[in-house]
Amino acid sequence: MRNWLLGLVLALPLTALLTDDGLAKAKPSRAPRPEPELKVLELNIRPLPYQPSNGPLEFAVTVQLPKELNGATILEVSSLISSPSKTSLRFLSHRQPVELPARTAVAAGNPTLSLRLSWDGQDHRKQQAGPGTYSYEVRVKLLAETEKGPRTMMVAWPKRGTVDVK
Repeated sequence: MRNWLLGLVLALPLTALLTDDGLAKAKPSRAPRPEPELKVLELNIRPLPYQPSNGPLEFAVTVQLPKELNGATILEVSSLISSPSKTSLRFLSHRQPVELPARTAVAAGNPTLSLRLSWDGQDHRKQQAGPGTYSYEVRVKLLAETEKGPRTMMVAWPKRGTVDVK
C-alpha cells in the first residue's frame, strides 16, 4: 500500500507538467511542403553490383528544371557516397551553366537536362573502396552568380539509396 501511495505522490507533479497548461506543449501540425519545381526525375546507377576494378560507377541523373529560373544560371548536381562505417566518404559534384529554351518549348512542359557523375571507387584518401553496402545521396541545386559568389536559389528533394560494392 505504501509503495502505491508513494508512486501516486511522485506521479502527480509529472502529470501536472504534461497538461495543456504545463510546460510540455504539443507541436502545432503543419501542412506538408509542396514539392519544388526543380526535381530529380530519374536516377540510374550502373553497373550494379559495383566492382571498382571494372571501371567507374555512373550516376545518370535526369533533372526537371522550373519554368522560371528567377536569376539562377548554374545547375549543380552532387552526390555524397559513404561507407557502412561512415569513415570513408567521397563527394562528387558537377556544375554547368543552364538556360531555359525558347518560350514555345517551355509551354509544352518543364524543360529537362541529363548529366552524369562518375565514382572511381576511391574514398576521400584515394584508397580503393572495400566491399560492403555504401549509401549515397544525390542533390540538385540551382545557383545564381552574385558578387559574393554562387547563391542557392532552389533545391530539389534529395534521392537516397545504397550501392553494393563487391
